[in-house]
Amino acid sequence: MTDTFTSTHTASSSTRLRSLSRRVYPLRTLGVGLSTLPVAVALHELDAGWASWTWIGFCLLWPHLAWWMAQHSADPYRTERRSLLVDSALAGIAAPLIHFNLLPSIVLMTVATGDKISSGVRGLWLPSLPVMGAGLLLGGLATGFAWQPVTSMPVLLASLPILVIHTLAVAFNNYTLVRKVQKQNLALDELSRRDHLTGLYSRRHWQAQAENALLLHQASAMPMTLILIDADHFKTVNDRYGHATGDDVLRSLADAIRRHLPEGSHAGRVGGDEFAVVVPLAMDAATHVAERIRADVDAQHFPRLPNLRCSISLGLAEPPQPGLGLREWSEVADQAMYRAKESGRNRIVWPEADAV
Repeated sequence: MTDTFTSTHTASSSTRLRSLSRRVYPLRTLGVGLSTLPVAVALHELDAGWASWTWIGFCLLWPHLAWWMAQHSADPYRTERRSLLVDSALAGIAAPLIHFNLLPSIVLMTVATGDKISSGVRGLWLPSLPVMGAGLLLGGLATGFAWQPVTSMPVLLASLPILVIHTLAVAFNNYTLVRKVQKQNLALDELSRRDHLTGLYSRRHWQAQAENALLLHQASAMPMTLILIDADHFKTVNDRYGHATGDDVLRSLADAIRRHLPEGSHAGRVGGDEFAVVVPLAMDAATHVAERIRADVDAQHFPRLPNLRCSISLGLAEPPQPGLGLREWSEVADQAMYRAKESGRNRIVWPEADAV
């Protein structure tokens, strides 16, 4: 069991770590391709030698080399993290190679730093700064720190694609990630609202809905009735047939509840074998709904267990007096439900009323 969990966890972690290189690769390829354009134009204006053009060729090859190294590494996350720092070093080297041509130098170093932030690797931008500084120093030593900061119109125009296209690509990528996180959060929120076994509301979410329904009744006099439902002899079902069958019984009870609820109702599982429903109906109409649920459950059959029969006891309550809340409302319905059990089960009871 432990070995299986460890293997699954390791596989999941490996997939997560390799996802960094998958995210970075297209943006790195785009960024390097666009950034070499103003650098190449600036080098052409400087009549640069073969060493500078060889460096340009390596930069164009670098995204694919970094991808290959990450995919074949025993630790892809660490390898990709190092590759992101190499990106900063290359950006630092570029500035002195083009004699600190102002616009492309600033753009390259800004984009390289921004990429560290958007990578999602916490704090990576900070160690990238000294690495970029080392690149500046290395390139400066190779060029004698030649200084020609004026940006010509051709270099300016060649810098526009990385300013526009790369910025929009990073923004779109971040937007996609944000939307993915939002969808996951919505899914998690929905899971927290639902009982995983029955699909009805969880206890906490049902209480919130019931309190809102009570407030609506108190503000507008809209009719509301609380129905508490408890499975009869449920412990005996679990003991005799097993918990898997017990789960089947609870799911069947939840299905019966769903089948007969009017629009605007709120149904939840509030205990192991206890359910609660708020219906937007007065007591008389709510009693008919409760009876349909009771009859549906009483008529259910389980093909694998023909001798298994289920029933429920139901307690109803009208909203409490102003100033009282859900707790008092639930206590009245709970007392009615226990009167139904004491009266023989498989029946409906409401305060000051005989069993139906």
